[in-house]
Amino acid sequence: MAASRAALRAMREDAEALNIADVTANWVNAEVLQGEIDARIKALADLSHTPLFFGRLDYLHAPGIDLAEGAAGEDFYIGRRHVHDADGDPMVIDWRAPVSQPFYRASKKDPMDLRLRRRFGYTAGELTAYEDEHLTDPAEAERTSRLLQSEIERPRVGPMRDIVATIQPEQDEIVRAGIGGSVCVQGAPGTGKTAVGLHRVAYLLYAHRERLARSGTLVIGPNRSFLHYIEQVLPALGELEVKQATVDDLVGHVDVRGTDEAAAATVKGDARMAEVLRRAVRSHIAMPQEPCVVVRGSRRWRVPAYELEELVQELADRDIRYGAAREALPQRIAHAVLVRMEQAGEAPDDRVQDAVARNPAVKAAVKAVWPPVDPAKLVLRLLGDAEFLAEQAEGILTPEEQKTLLWTKPARSVKSAKWSSADAVLIDEAMDLVARTSSLGHVVLDEAQDLSPMQYRAVGRRCTTGSATVLGDIAQGTTPWATNTWEEALTHLGKPGSAVEELTQGFRVPREVIAYASRLLPAIAPDLTEATSIRESAGDFEIRTVEPADLTTATLTACDEALTKEGSVGLIAAEARIPVLRTALEAAGVSCLAPGEETSAEARLTLVPATLAKGLEYDYVVLDEPAAIVDGEPDERTGLRRLYVCLTRPVSGLTVVHAAALPEQLDGR
Repeated sequence: MAASRAALRAMREDAEALNIADVTANWVNAEVLQGEIDARIKALADLSHTPLFFGRLDYLHAPGIDLAEGAAGEDFYIGRRHVHDADGDPMVIDWRAPVSQPFYRASKKDPMDLRLRRRFGYTAGELTAYEDEHLTDPAEAERTSRLLQSEIERPRVGPMRDIVATIQPEQDEIVRAGIGGSVCVQGAPGTGKTAVGLHRVAYLLYAHRERLARSGTLVIGPNRSFLHYIEQVLPALGELEVKQATVDDLVGHVDVRGTDEAAAATVKGDARMAEVLRRAVRSHIAMPQEPCVVVRGSRRWRVPAYELEELVQELADRDIRYGAAREALPQRIAHAVLVRMEQAGEAPDDRVQDAVARNPAVKAAVKAVWPPVDPAKLVLRLLGDAEFLAEQAEGILTPEEQKTLLWTKPARSVKSAKWSSADAVLIDEAMDLVARTSSLGHVVLDEAQDLSPMQYRAVGRRCTTGSATVLGDIAQGTTPWATNTWEEALTHLGKPGSAVEELTQGFRVPREVIAYASRLLPAIAPDLTEATSIRESAGDFEIRTVEPADLTTATLTACDEALTKEGSVGLIAAEARIPVLRTALEAAGVSCLAPGEETSAEARLTLVPATLAKGLEYDYVVLDEPAAIVDGEPDERTGLRRLYVCLTRPVSGLTVVHAAALPEQLDGR
């Protein structure tokens, strides 16, 4: 352990000592090379509380991998990053390397040529224990790893951590799936789907670094609190260049200052809006009524209206993007002029064609038949002009749906409009109809079940030439437009037919808690398999019924009790109850954090609105008034799904405090 840390420090010092003064031809090369060196130095940082290795593999024979150290009987230390000694010989093997795979997948039934698998235990970065598993010894029975179990159940304080030491075989298959296809992971609460998605990014960057360095990678989460919670996972694995964003960030072409009623947001998020927008963009095309006359020197070249119409119709029929067609049209008209020049005995070249394409008469003709379109102004008109909307939505949206879309008071300009998040997605769709959206190499989409079809399309545009990892849980869909099936969602994403993997074995939520929450599944997601938990400890679980007048006091008492135990505490409540609880906590002198803020030994209680609980986890959860959480949503199914999310946030214990009756699905305890 000490030797590998010293070797990593030497690797960093070597990078810091590099002198590029005599190896660069100019200042541009020097800046680029220095940037690469700085990134290398940053990637070689030693995190004092993160062990460099967590396992060891002893092979029976030389692995079928082209590695210098692959001699028969040699052992390999498996860790978060590659570390080599002064001679360049590996001391720690990256967990993503092929030779490391048996650490996650080997078993008694299939030892994968391993004699021994060793796991190491750590406390605050210091090596404190190890545990051996002799995979070829018939006298040793199959057993659960105590170190693995203790790592899974370790208290959660601070941001989300990696699971690189505890990846299970079914998770490893998803992590190491090839970059050629997209993968969708349906994961019950606590099955590690988010961690699997993040580790898959790290694996793909290892296996296809040059390709993804050119095309880029992106992690998309539901909100900023969630992204802040997960932001340290990839850096801990040595990956520093992966960007993170919400869907709102992706489509942030206008300032979002308004909100929609659920009915309006549902219609705006419907996939049919894509065709309405396509019609609206194409409605600007007008067939020419006048010929185009180009004057060059003493000659006049005339392209009749019927020929211009043929050129316009050809471009329209090809259905290429509006902006690309608009750029192509001047060249088409110029080519028609050049044909006439050649027929007259002239010999024009490409320079002449380019000059004709820039001629004022050609520009005027193009502007008349194929005018520029501003996507934001287009959506502004669509939502504010009932007649224009009716023309574009005829046969697509009902009159009632059209009425739902229209603003009560149309905005005067793009800047003054109170755009909603759903409006921004419409503008993004219109922008792509005008000009192609740039594509990334790989996109991870987490909590995907909450996206509307139009939001899926917005994400899909960012990976048209790349692949995607889609993560979510149908049972946790808490928007009125939440997806019903992953097949439908993948179609909207532009990845139909992608593999759908289901994770049902939980590692985080105590088994008694997940069993209780699963009573809601028949009402919220009847087709899903009920999750199980491998946690050996049942966890603390209690339901407390109190009088309405005593609800807030009883909730604070439950928080005080939870704070006497080790780990983080999340107080989850309906939005309407948050101000009351915050005031009560302040009066009691109890400090609380906002969702996403990093917990510490001094500040372990987080006050969480139910709407922001998704994706977060706490050692102990106090759930305030479940009925209020259900009632805070526009319909019962969405409310029960929101409650399901809140019930499944704890790692070690859950206390439910209620005065109103619990939902009937939870009766019986």
